Amino acid sequence: MFTGIVETTGRVAQRARRGPGARLTIAGARGLSRLALGESIAVNGACLTVSARRGRLFAVDVSPETLRRTTLGRLVPRARVNLERALRVGDRLGGHVVLGHVDGVGTLDAIRPDADWTEYRFSAPASLARYLVEKGSIAVDGVSLTVFACRGRRFTVALIPHTLARTTLGERRPGDPVNLEADVLMKHVEAMIRAHRARR
Repeated sequence: MFTGIVETTGRVAQRARRGPGARLTIAGARGLSRLALGESIAVNGACLTVSARRGRLFAVDVSPETLRRTTLGRLVPRARVNLERALRVGDRLGGHVVLGHVDGVGTLDAIRPDADWTEYRFSAPASLARYLVEKGSIAVDGVSLTVFACRGRRFTVALIPHTLARTTLGERRPGDPVNLEADVLMKHVEAMIRAHRARR
């Protein structure tokens, strides 16, 4: 479980094929030097497992399913990625509940500066549209954000300078693909309503 509060960023040092999957070697920040083998880490919002570690370098294996459903298959050496270690019991939940299970890939449609804020407008896959709720939460490349101006598959978020500087979102440009994870609480509510209706 994660919060969507990106801890730091890293850069892809190497990408190697592993059959139909891939292994990414990532150079992390000094604060990640204590990563343990088998530990979960979110890379651009996708929950992966640390399979090797040496100094500031760590490796994660990416399954074919994850490559298909996320933007990780597009990563190349030197690409910057958002990193967040799994939530520990007792940690502050500063963002929202994020599982690291990417629901789909969306697209950044437009960027509009607005005083101290910058508005980003995204398009989500049709399957995620029903989870877009005004003032609800969504994770974009692993970053916990608040949704506003929902219209069908499109939604807007407002980013502060700190988020733009400390995550990869400041590097995104219109047309770029992004990983999206809808609020898990919304998905559970939907499942409960669906089950209730089925019993009627």
